[in-house]
Amino acid sequence: MKILVWQWGRRGAGPRFGACLAAALRGRPGIEVVLSLCRDAEIMAGTDAPVCEMPVRTYRGMATFLLRVATAPVALLLLMARLRRVRPDLAICAMPGPLDLLMALALRPFGTRLVVVVHEAEAHPGDGFPFQMLLQRLLCRCAGGLAVLCTHVGTQLANQGLAGRPPTRLIRFEHPPFGFDMPDLDCRAGPPRLLCFGRLLPYKGLDLLAGALALLPPDTDIAVRIVGCGPESPALAALRRCTGVIVENRWVPEIEIGSLLAWSDALILPYREASQSGVAAAALAAGRPVIATRVGGLREQLSNAPLAVMCEPEVPSLSDAIQLWLQAPRQIAPRFDSTTAWRQAATDLMVAIEVVLPAKLGHPVTGSACPNGSPAGKTITAFGGRRQ
Repeated sequence: MKILVWQWGRRGAGPRFGACLAAALRGRPGIEVVLSLCRDAEIMAGTDAPVCEMPVRTYRGMATFLLRVATAPVALLLLMARLRRVRPDLAICAMPGPLDLLMALALRPFGTRLVVVVHEAEAHPGDGFPFQMLLQRLLCRCAGGLAVLCTHVGTQLANQGLAGRPPTRLIRFEHPPFGFDMPDLDCRAGPPRLLCFGRLLPYKGLDLLAGALALLPPDTDIAVRIVGCGPESPALAALRRCTGVIVENRWVPEIEIGSLLAWSDALILPYREASQSGVAAAALAAGRPVIATRVGGLREQLSNAPLAVMCEPEVPSLSDAIQLWLQAPRQIAPRFDSTTAWRQAATDLMVAIEVVLPAKLGHPVTGSACPNGSPAGKTITAFGGRRQ
């Protein structure tokens, strides 16, 4: 079986997710994997860049994106020519993006089964790009199966009418942790270190964190780093006024993430809403405790994590959770084997796909029309996958 895994983002977790999934599928008997990433992806510039058999040019900004849209018919023909040499039996979109409909249309003449890994079913405030969810829903209607990272997203897709009736097109795929190279920091002297890492957007609950830190007793000894990229806001200004807090509003390259995790004693996710969190998965893989609010898919993702402290998305509850962590003995668990976790997750994914889209069905159709106007019928599907 030939499997195409693609993710055409340039920065962030998307390209790494696609590369990790492709790596977890490689080397299995009877399986040949082709990975397609953006040539300009940050992950491609590192010394440990993944094997990428099908690099593509996408865009670097709005001007080049509009150029890609204007030349879409030519790009579609060129993409079909490249796919004709590969002829994948199965294609997996690791994380949807604005140009993925081109790939979905290019795959149709080859009868390729298509699965889309859906990370978010609704856009978060301040997140994404115009028409992001419209394009994603069109892509989902082209797919035979939708892999979801939590029940929360699956329910949202069902409410959007994208999961089938009953919702048997859904495939459960738990987000394995990303493994980052972490320097050894033997000296843990000084105050407890709390890290809030990721995009600095309104739904991340930075205002809740500022309020919670302000409620801590005045003599609390704690070092807090807020690291990520986002628009300046009153919440960030309030955090800068808190004692012991450093705000670093900047893009964090891949090579720095391991050092950030190594610096921390725990990570905090004060989100107001969430589907799931790659940051939480990375923290658990690094053996760090996680303080998080019970919202969206975080409740499900962290329910069995022994070092997780959960609270309500309210200032007093979050402040109590921070104090609970401060009062407990400092804990750093052994690092998680992310390679094994990804291989197991990929195995579960393939088992579920064969239930949802059996190879003997050939070209799957999904119960709704794809944007090229092709008619659609029904498919035999099942909700698959296994919790680790």
